[in-house]
Amino acid sequence: MKQGLSLRVSQHLALTPQLQQSIRLLQLSTLELTQEVEQMLDDNPFLERTAEEATREEFGLETADAQVRDDDRLAEGDSDFTPGASASVSEAAVATTSDTEVATADTADGEPDWEGDGSVDLAPDDSEWGGDAPARANNLGDDERTDATELARSQESLQSFLHRQALALRLSETDRAALRFLIESLNDDGYLEDSLPALASGLAGDDNDQFDDLVHHFQVALGLLQSLEPAGVGARSLGECLTIQLRTLAHEDETDDEAQVRKTAIAICKQPMELLARRDFKRLATLARSNEEEVRAALQLIARLEPKPGRRFVDVERNVVVPDVIVTRVGNGTHTKFRVMLNPEVMPRLRVHDIYAGALKQHKGEGSQALSQRLQEARWFIKNIQQRFDTILRVSNAIVERQKSFFVHGELAMRPLVLREIADELGLHESTISRVTTAKYMATPYGTVELKYFFGSALGTETGGNASSTAVRALIKQFVSSEDLKKPLSDSQISEMLKEQGIECARRTVAKYREALRIAPANLRKAL
Repeated sequence: MKQGLSLRVSQHLALTPQLQQSIRLLQLSTLELTQEVEQMLDDNPFLERTAEEATREEFGLETADAQVRDDDRLAEGDSDFTPGASASVSEAAVATTSDTEVATADTADGEPDWEGDGSVDLAPDDSEWGGDAPARANNLGDDERTDATELARSQESLQSFLHRQALALRLSETDRAALRFLIESLNDDGYLEDSLPALASGLAGDDNDQFDDLVHHFQVALGLLQSLEPAGVGARSLGECLTIQLRTLAHEDETDDEAQVRKTAIAICKQPMELLARRDFKRLATLARSNEEEVRAALQLIARLEPKPGRRFVDVERNVVVPDVIVTRVGNGTHTKFRVMLNPEVMPRLRVHDIYAGALKQHKGEGSQALSQRLQEARWFIKNIQQRFDTILRVSNAIVERQKSFFVHGELAMRPLVLREIADELGLHESTISRVTTAKYMATPYGTVELKYFFGSALGTETGGNASSTAVRALIKQFVSSEDLKKPLSDSQISEMLKEQGIECARRTVAKYREALRIAPANLRKAL
């Protein structure tokens, strides 16, 4: 075999570090992005936060950062380079208007249209990270705006509420410690999940005498705990929780009939909860030694109880959703338009540390190459965050453009939409649209919803058109909310009603949508 040399030209896609970082930042939620920014601020000395009132000049890289780039270019012998003329990135508009008053960013081939000639300046040995990327200034506007997260933090917890009540009890130090231990062992719903022997064994170990003593003190503390507000706290099961609440309903003016109904309700709560869920009146009447009429009255009484006593004390901060995009209505009637803007609350305010960048410019000694790499990482991190929000804004614009009927008439007017439609319109890949719409939220006139909410499959209609599955679910919810509680609609009846509306929807599909909406079957929705 004769050896020889040949030249071959081929193309391949390489995921550079900056591209990998851009993809990773795009799929992060608001909370995860905040954690990523905090981590980067701790790791990279060239990255710092800007003041909320920072101007465009303070926020960009026109100061020491530009001077560093000048010296690098001069060192490379670029005779055509003019000191002070560094590449800059135009500040992306937070809210602009189009024919639907939707904010859009100038784009070309699916990428933001940066000012300048589009060239990127590279420092020596910085080929992995590229050039400058100043961040945009994000002003809050009204400094006195109330923060929902701060309001959530101010709510009193269940444990604090119980500890405050326990202070009014005259207890020995041992009993007070036992009560405090049980209070701290409650879950978010106010239940004591572990048994008293299990709690005692965890403290006593192999000491049997101490174990028996702890169980005794826990028994006393449990009785005290269950006497505190809210009623039902400290229960070890749903039946016990309901029983405690029923006993607290006793009062001096209670009639004999009311007392009998309450007694029947207590007897029912001691039975398996499956019978209560199925409303098996005959079986419950037999087990409670009562008649069906009293059982029905008892179930009505039980339905007014709180199955989760600690519900109102749950830390609502975990349920606070901060929208990434805000949609506001502009105009009325036929002139109604919608404006889309990024939420400035979730946009990090970052810039390159000018003092450290200036120090690196003046000292080009040992280790400067590694520091230059860190400087470029800071620049690319700022640029990738900016590109992340630009992409979210572009996708949100396209969604509002296609789902304008939703913003006017509500979810019943939702049209079918799939990821490919948005991807083709913006020149992006479907996976990119999926990353953008996952764990990103939009504040609309009808509440805050995830961007995924606007996408739904299509169901056929008699006219040959398509109806969105989201609109069908809304229609099912509307049917159920207006049904006769004595004769609730079955899945088959709902399917027939949808056919009358011209929507072809099988009974099994109705059942699937009903379960997704967390609507109980017809037999459980029936009024007593």
